Formats: sequence, structure tokens, C-alpha cells
Amino acid sequence: MKYSDSIKPISYLKTHASEVVRNVCSNRETMIITHHGEAKVIVQYIHVYEQTQESLALLKILAQSSASIERGEYNPVGEAFEAVRET
Repeated sequence: MKYSDSIKPISYLKTHASEVVRNVCSNRETMIITHHGEAKVIVQYIHVYEQTQESLALLKILAQSSASIERGEYNPVGEAFEAVRET
């Protein structure tokens, strides 16, 4: 996706809203809307947004896990499996 093709002024969105929605949904691309020459809003297909949010959540979990390991807050594998077997 070329961002230069997906940047439009708010006036374009106002006059072509249904076309914008159709294109965003069919192409799964994000459109950047400008106001007074500055990027202010994006229009994004909901499923792409949901996938992005899920990816961010997984990255946060990985970062938290990595930080826990660096702080020494973990159980050796053997102990973890033993705890699972006991339950």
C-alpha cells in the first residue's frame, strides 16, 4: 500500500463517504484523513483493526514475560510441569 494514495482531505471523505467505506472494506487498506493539511483520522476496516489490536496484546504479553524473566520471576520448567501434574 502506498500511503500517498490513501491520504485524502476531509472534504473528500464528506463527498465520497460510501466510496471510501467500500474501498476500505474491499481492499483492507487504511485511509488517512487530513484536516487543514495535517493527518487527523484514519478510516480502517474493522477486521484489520481487530487483528492489529490482537497483535498488540500479544506483544504486550511477550514484553511482560520478558521483563519477568529479566527480574528472575519465573519457575524452572520441571517445577512448572510438576505443579501442573499436582492439580
